Amino acid sequence: MNAAPRVLALLDDVLASAAPDRRGALWQLAEAGRELDANLVRLPAGAEVGEHREDVLDVLLVVLEGGGLVRVAGGELVLGPRSVLWLPRTSRRALVAGAEGLVYLTVHRRRPGLAIKAPSGRSADEGGEGPCLLDRVCAECGRLSEDPAPVFCSRCGERFPER
Repeated sequence: MNAAPRVLALLDDVLASAAPDRRGALWQLAEAGRELDANLVRLPAGAEVGEHREDVLDVLLVVLEGGGLVRVAGGELVLGPRSVLWLPRTSRRALVAGAEGLVYLTVHRRRPGLAIKAPSGRSADEGGEGPCLLDRVCAECGRLSEDPAPVFCSRCGERFPER
């Protein structure tokens, strides 16, 4: 079955319909079968997203309204309306909304859903970890994934085989 392209949201309408004091994710991409995730986020003036590091995914951040800054190793990057920022995986960053607040869209590869599964051949109530982690080693670059059910290698982007 082929998915048909379609308009999922008019972001101006989403922003206009959200309460002025509502913060956080105002819209999320939620289509079944997608390979991307996207979020429309609003931060009020002075709000922060604390320092963190994304080890698996590159993130594209597009500022729609307001401004602020991103604290990165070696300094700060100033953000204003229509700024497009690439946040490469493994980079440390913190985000601070400016005096007018900050509304931005993030887009990145979809993370696999969290699931608790027993390793092959074991019952779920036995606990513990399977004796072999070879299914978590990237065939392309040899990196061991920390994700128990990896889809893509966080180092080289190679797709892991279906399980």
